[in-house]
Amino acid sequence: MFNVDKFNEINKILKKHSNSGKIIAISKNHSVESVLEAIRQGVYIFGENRVQEAQTKFLKIKQNNPKIELHLTGPLQTNKVKMALSLFDVFHTIDREKIAKEFSKHQDLLKDKKFFVQINTGKEKTKSGVYPEDTKDFLFFLKNEIKLPIKGLMCIPPIEDDPKKHFIELKNLASQNSISELSIGMSGDYKEALPFKPAYIRLGTILFGERN
Repeated sequence: MFNVDKFNEINKILKKHSNSGKIIAISKNHSVESVLEAIRQGVYIFGENRVQEAQTKFLKIKQNNPKIELHLTGPLQTNKVKMALSLFDVFHTIDREKIAKEFSKHQDLLKDKKFFVQINTGKEKTKSGVYPEDTKDFLFFLKNEIKLPIKGLMCIPPIEDDPKKHFIELKNLASQNSISELSIGMSGDYKEALPFKPAYIRLGTILFGERN
């Protein structure tokens, strides 16, 4: 079940480092009961990786709780974009032109949505994301050619690397491109992310326990 003590503890540490940073409670592969328990404890920002799982879990919850903010933190297929726009408020994994163009077809649904570009700072073949050297051109395309409201950058450091190195690179890319928000830090490396004043840290295992 949801560990509210850990949530409150990390929230206090986050507030010390950043006035506006928020925890996304990553509820993928966890039960509706766990989500409802978290909501009862005052949590309202959740993250899911798959559109269909999120729809099954959150459609009714969001209808009953207008304050709930749902973040998509996993990769998205183009044929799921319209469905995702009806459910999610923030998207953390804009990673290629094709998916961005699909979003831009639904301008009427983009109002009040927030988008983060996923940067593959480790240049890992198995991970999604734009390579650091392509960031500037990709952001120009998003902002100027298809008018997608980009708020921030996101990265997932390689497991074997020092995460700080990747957070520094992401922070530098954000500064160079006049981007203000970072989505960095997960259960295993959130402490390293805190000095960079993230807009969001994404915590799953540390709050919900091991996944089913």
